[in-house]
Amino acid sequence: MQEIVDLILNNGDEAICRRGAIFERVPFIELMCAMKPDLEAINAMPSPRALKTHLPIQLVPDSFWKHNCKVIYVARNARDTVTSFYHFEHMALIHPEPGTFEEYLERFMIGDVGWGSWYDHVKGFWEQKSQRNILYLFYEDLKRNLLEEVRKVARFLNKDFSEDVLKKIAHLSSFDQMKGNPMANNSTFPKDILNQSEGNFMRKGTVGDWKTLFTDSQNERFEENYRKHMSGCSLKFPPAK
Repeated sequence: MQEIVDLILNNGDEAICRRGAIFERVPFIELMCAMKPDLEAINAMPSPRALKTHLPIQLVPDSFWKHNCKVIYVARNARDTVTSFYHFEHMALIHPEPGTFEEYLERFMIGDVGWGSWYDHVKGFWEQKSQRNILYLFYEDLKRNLLEEVRKVARFLNKDFSEDVLKKIAHLSSFDQMKGNPMANNSTFPKDILNQSEGNFMRKGTVGDWKTLFTDSQNERFEENYRKHMSGCSLKFPPAK
């Protein structure tokens, strides 16, 4: 989504969007004190600027809402999220060791992971999307029909492009294209924060990879936990294709 937004804000210009690594073009709010660009540089960025955060809605600064900032939220189904996050945790040196998948899955279900409970996170933005300036998207839809999701984002950002430009943006922001682009794949991310010596940040990018980790008993336990936490919520994830 960071790459999509940067491409849209720059009218699909591939050269401009290779001006720096994605974490420099779209700064990560939670890490602005630990890496460049710092707060001073971010404040000097011209409007409109794009920022990234994993903060749950209750921790999003009030100024976001007071200034009617546009928020694009990407939700991913819980099983693939915990699977991806588990692999990521082995690289993230600023996070605790994940332990076994069994141990990590239990922690995930009670929200004892980075940025807290997945359940509270996805429900928090979902329940506020009609009251706030929020475009709520699903990772599964990005994988199913990237062009259509790019079209939604462009419309949300008040950009009117030809079909050719939209297709170009969708192509450049596809997983395979980004994985081979050092300005988009986080391969230059500071090594003291993200150790990629034994694996890449961009790993598979597929839907349904949870099946490679979950046992039948873990899946049953997780389904019970999921039903309990999501009971009464209208949020439904697209079916895996």
